[in-house]
Amino acid sequence: MPIITIKTLVKAPIERVFDLSRSIDIHILSTRHTNETAIRGRTTGLIELGETVTWRARHLGIYQTLTVKITHLERPHQFIDVMQKGIFRSFEHQHIFERIENNTLMTDIFEFQSPLGVIGKLANILFLRAYMTNLLKKRNHVIKQIAESGEWKSFI
Repeated sequence: MPIITIKTLVKAPIERVFDLSRSIDIHILSTRHTNETAIRGRTTGLIELGETVTWRARHLGIYQTLTVKITHLERPHQFIDVMQKGIFRSFEHQHIFERIENNTLMTDIFEFQSPLGVIGKLANILFLRAYMTNLLKKRNHVIKQIAESGEWKSFI
């Protein structure tokens, strides 16, 4: 099972970074290039423990839907979303936050199993792991920009 780990240092308080990371609106903003939108469940605001969101987006030229559920939430240190329905066989995304002086270290651990058996494993090697890493980095870049500017006030 591929595991992607990304660390992002954000010059903002941990509570702010944690809440911005749960924002449906920021997620949509960070995935504009995929035409991603929330179509069911929590579709705006901050997602909470036990809630789901169903996303519709164009990835790799194909429109797909994906439903995730927040299965663990410990504000402001961690939350986990787990795929309920979607193209992957499975995925779990851990969002971990650490206070470092006046900054926040945001760590994403994304574990996934591709569909299609051997073909899926080959896709991981050829492009899927890199694609998912890039998608997560773009999301984190947007969170960082918003958290470090005054713009965060319009999201939480």
